[in-house]
Amino acid sequence: MPVDLSDVPEDLREPVAAALAAVGVDEGHLAVEIVDAERIRELNREHRGKEEPTDVLSFPIDGLGPAPGPRELGDVAICPELCVDMTLAETVVHGVLHLCGHDHETDGGEMLALQTEILESLGQDRAAG
Repeated sequence: MPVDLSDVPEDLREPVAAALAAVGVDEGHLAVEIVDAERIRELNREHRGKEEPTDVLSFPIDGLGPAPGPRELGDVAICPELCVDMTLAETVVHGVLHLCGHDHETDGGEMLALQTEILESLGQDRAAG
């Protein structure tokens, strides 16, 4: 059963699918929600203890190991008004990679290199910044 992208805005399904394929995820479900600055500030405060808004947050649900049957991958929240240094496609790829266990703060640049590779495969350049 392929990944269920029915809860992903249609214009973001291709970058989400590319990010999942790049990390070998071929089944499950995830959701992407577009939110405003106040909502993402609330989510950031609730889940990370940070008072400021941010461009993207990822909320993994099931573990990363093998799961019996389709699994719930989690949710990605994006605030377009705060995506000043990245396109929406780049932001959603970034969020999906976090959802799949990648962390650019600890991996020596591997996640950001993979993000660039995914965007290039989609014919997109990294946004300025």
